Amino acid sequence: MVAHSGLITVMERAARKAAPRLRRDFNEVQQLQVSRKGPADFVSMADQRAERTLYEELSKARPGWGFLLEEAGEIEGDPDKPRWIIDPLDGTTNFLHGIPHFAISIAVEDRRPDGRGEITQALVYQPLTDESFWAEKGRGAWLQDGRLRVSARRDLADCLVATGIPFLGHGNFPEWSRIFGAIAPEVAGIRRLGAAALDLAWVAAGRYDGFWESGLKPWDAAAGLLLVREAGGYATDYRGGDRPIERKELLAANQAVHSRLHKLLANALR
Repeated sequence: MVAHSGLITVMERAARKAAPRLRRDFNEVQQLQVSRKGPADFVSMADQRAERTLYEELSKARPGWGFLLEEAGEIEGDPDKPRWIIDPLDGTTNFLHGIPHFAISIAVEDRRPDGRGEITQALVYQPLTDESFWAEKGRGAWLQDGRLRVSARRDLADCLVATGIPFLGHGNFPEWSRIFGAIAPEVAGIRRLGAAALDLAWVAAGRYDGFWESGLKPWDAAAGLLLVREAGGYATDYRGGDRPIERKELLAANQAVHSRLHKLLANALR
């Protein structure tokens, strides 16, 4: 059995504490109280309850740490300590429509000597399948006790690629259309399942061969970014830079596929 740090244990315990209520609410989705927080962007009571549970559990385990939360926003902590980046329910729209594809995403962001943030631990937990994807910087990426490696495919014609699609009030439709037009004719298939954290976990697991999306928030991408990199993959912005969260655009794949997709993206965005 693989040994992980106490911090991963803390993260998994918090996720598993929040998961049972999400499962119950998912089974009663028609009775959920739902409010709008923007065009086609919903937040449910399930979302808020899960976030509150995660906040309480992680605060007790690591006093003084800050938080960046999808619903509650930023909560300042000790500037000399790391902070949590949390999406309590990635795939909220799926959840509200009874589609069983959503996850809890938790990442730890540490402060480097140059003042920039660095993701050092990550967990993506799927409450319905009980799949726990986790990673620690320099220690690899794992699904439960099994080591994860990105896909070994090299030929785009064999590759299945995931993405996020612009929708009402969100995203750059012309840009996405140009990218889709460049990539779609070259690959075996494109999927849009509506949960970026799980998409990235699946790239780390080799289920998808690549992923691209723009407009991502830190809580959408932070945990998945580390999972992909620790599984041997490349995760950059569209131009190959190493700060995709700051640029709000992400391209992830193994080295060969990343290089080919990067060229297609570059041509599409000229």
